[in-house]
Amino acid sequence: MTKNIFIASAEPYTGKSVIAFGMINMLLAKTQKVGYFKPIIAQDDPNKKDEHVEAMLDYFSLPVNYEDAFAFTRQEMLHQSEDSGTIINTIISKYKKLEDNYDFTVIEGSDFLGEGMAFEFESNALMAKNLGAPVLIVVSGKNKTASQLFKSAINIYRNFLLRDVQVLGVVANMVNPEEAERIKQALSNQLPAELLIAVIPTETGLQSPTMKEITLALGGEVLFGSELLDNQVDNFVTGAMMLPNFLRHIKDNLLIVTPGDRGDIIIGALQANLSANYPKIAGIVLTAGSLPDEPIIKLIEGLQTIIPIIAVQKGTFETTTTIGGIHSKITIENKKKIAVAIELFEKYVDIKALDDKIITFSYQGITPHMFQYQLVKWAKRDKKHIVLPEGNDERILKAVEKLITQDIVDITLLGDPIEITNTIKRLGLNLDTNTLKIHNPGQSAHYNDYVNTLHELRKAKNVNLEMARDMMTDVSYFGTMMVYKGDADGMVSGAVHTTQHTIRPALQFVKTKPGVSVVSSIFFMCLPERVAIFGDCAVNPNPTAQQLAEIAISSAESSAKFGIEPRIAMLSYSSGTSGEGEDVERVREATAIVKARHPELKIEGPIQYDAAVDPLVGKQKLPGSEVAGRASVLIFPDLNTGNNTYKAVQRETGALAIGPMLQGLNKPINDLSRGCTVDDIFNTVVITAIQCQDN
Repeated sequence: MTKNIFIASAEPYTGKSVIAFGMINMLLAKTQKVGYFKPIIAQDDPNKKDEHVEAMLDYFSLPVNYEDAFAFTRQEMLHQSEDSGTIINTIISKYKKLEDNYDFTVIEGSDFLGEGMAFEFESNALMAKNLGAPVLIVVSGKNKTASQLFKSAINIYRNFLLRDVQVLGVVANMVNPEEAERIKQALSNQLPAELLIAVIPTETGLQSPTMKEITLALGGEVLFGSELLDNQVDNFVTGAMMLPNFLRHIKDNLLIVTPGDRGDIIIGALQANLSANYPKIAGIVLTAGSLPDEPIIKLIEGLQTIIPIIAVQKGTFETTTTIGGIHSKITIENKKKIAVAIELFEKYVDIKALDDKIITFSYQGITPHMFQYQLVKWAKRDKKHIVLPEGNDERILKAVEKLITQDIVDITLLGDPIEITNTIKRLGLNLDTNTLKIHNPGQSAHYNDYVNTLHELRKAKNVNLEMARDMMTDVSYFGTMMVYKGDADGMVSGAVHTTQHTIRPALQFVKTKPGVSVVSSIFFMCLPERVAIFGDCAVNPNPTAQQLAEIAISSAESSAKFGIEPRIAMLSYSSGTSGEGEDVERVREATAIVKARHPELKIEGPIQYDAAVDPLVGKQKLPGSEVAGRASVLIFPDLNTGNNTYKAVQRETGALAIGPMLQGLNKPINDLSRGCTVDDIFNTVVITAIQCQDN
């Protein structure tokens, strides 16, 4: 049985990290305990951690101590007086301590930087062989012809075979997109049929350095815009021409390299960045140690939106040469690049074929990472269109960038297009405002049609045409009408508006599903080792027994839809027949209603929280119960209990709470908390998209 895999290359800058991030993400969707080990790291400064290892451990919250994730630094290896046998023994010893704690371990080979490349290849082959790890070879197509890439891949494969190392597959990375298919076919024809062959085209978003990387490489001083140093630089141009000609050269994510005395270029660039008619500018580098004149500095200081401006001592030629030679890294703070890397891996590597080659442990249950991985996968299966009424909120726009980058959903934003475009530019987001759908309700082509529809639907409730016109300028009404009319599949709001403001239009004309009388909500509580469903924690203050029963049934249906086996606990302050009182009787009656309507459901109630989730307590209080100690769906008796409990669990355990997700409406409309984070918005949009797949 394979419990590990060794990701190896035989040259520098192959983009192995794309494969490493993708592999760990794939494995965490299947099993809970995944380890990461990089025997030799390129840690130049002993006081700083290896950026790649740090990013890997942090992004996936892997329970591996940094010191346990490697055996030697590259400098230690090259200056080792010990023989290779002692070095390998040290690596094996350290790896084995790690391996014992994990179901599967991803091992990443060294980076082949500088001298000693032949030695590094031998040591990588020796490590893979001694650790019993099959190898996944990564070769780079950057600056290579198809023929050169093909020969390189074949040679590396043969060299591993000569050393009796098992090879699982070959990944050609950073390949010219126009030649990708031809290269894949050529490799498939020449390599054994059982090998996995993958070809990943060049992705600009991964190759392009950030302003922070450029600042460090140049030893520059940040004058303005330090909060936007994550801006990605896709192109750069020297500002040595007249301003009108310079403006013609502006492209997306452009870096301008110019002497500090070119005030016209600096101001022109800042104005172009503010203009809706020009692409986003990533930053400005001022060369030769010259700074702008005092009036220009004063003008920049008074601007609301400032792009990164850095000053360097080097001349323009030396500066542009240095920038051109930067190899961008995936670091701990650049979550966007990590998401792009994982997306590339999933798109171009046959995950099922790879999975078939590595027999992995199958975890019984569902971990938070598995759950989130599955959510995104399900949402992509049938891409839906979601409307976000709060289009100018910064958190909404940052979440939209993630959603569109990963191609999960189509998005429509509501609000003033100019304001939204300016906010996107100010935040430095990678969103194409020319293709992004933005509607200002009162000026939309749909406005009159929506007004007439609302009037027809609500005239019996004394809503006249003028009132309908006024209501339809409200983003919540407009967004809900988009969903009602089928111009969007679902809506997510509430980052700015109250719950009532968000769901009132839905209750007025979207209405509830047949057989459902109450709209309720659930949270997906991603606890350290499992995912539980909490309901209702957001909508119904004091549900009746009938309403509690409906909430339980709706929550069980949602649980099953999202891959969690429903075992329902109807919570109360007593378990079984031990307690009395009006509140306990209401829970007891609700449990009986559920059993009568759905005898196939596993349900227990009344039951206390500890008896519902702790196997020892559950066995003691309710022996023989199918639910006690194993509950996955927890139904709270009232909103006060539910809302406080979910927040207490979230804060005290660090659990991720995804939701609330509304249940019972004819169309998916979901509410956010006004304290929501970017990740909260992202996750709520994803679950809304999955809900849409049933409509």
